[in-house]
Amino acid sequence: MNKTTLILTTFFLMGCLMPINQIQGQNSNQKLLVSKSINKRPTTNNNDSKLRHVVLLSFKDETSTEDIRKVQEAFSALPGKIPQIKDYEWGTNNSPEGLNDGLTHCFLVTFDSEEDRATYLPHPGHQAFVKILQPYLDRAVVVDYWANEE
Repeated sequence: MNKTTLILTTFFLMGCLMPINQIQGQNSNQKLLVSKSINKRPTTNNNDSKLRHVVLLSFKDETSTEDIRKVQEAFSALPGKIPQIKDYEWGTNNSPEGLNDGLTHCFLVTFDSEEDRATYLPHPGHQAFVKILQPYLDRAVVVDYWANEE
C-alpha cells in the first residue's frame, strides 16, 4: 500500500479525527481533495430517511481466514456497544460482474442522523475496532449517503 493510500484510509477509518492540515503536513507534495456534499439534506431524520454508512474493505494477501473472522466479529459487535447504530449488516462480494476492484467485504451501518454518525466515529468501540482492522487492511472505501425512498 502506498503512503497516500495509507494516509487516506487512516483518515477515513479513524473518523476524520486528524485535522486535514496535519495530514497534508506529512508530505507537502500530497494533496487531499475534500468535497462538499451536493445533497443538502437535513442533519436529522425529518422524513424517515436513513443515513447509510457503507464500508468496503479488502484485506492484505497474507491475512488469514481467522484474522478476517476476527475483524468481522469486531465490526458486528459495534451495534451492541454504540446505541446510535440503528441497523447493521455485512456480507462478502459475490457479484459476477468483476467490478469490485479487489474489495471483498461490505459493511452497512445505518444512523438516524448525522449527529449519530458524529457520535459513532470517535466512539471508543469504533476506535477499538479500527485498531483490530488496521494490521490486516489492504484498502478501504467509505461512502455515506441519505437513503431515498422515492
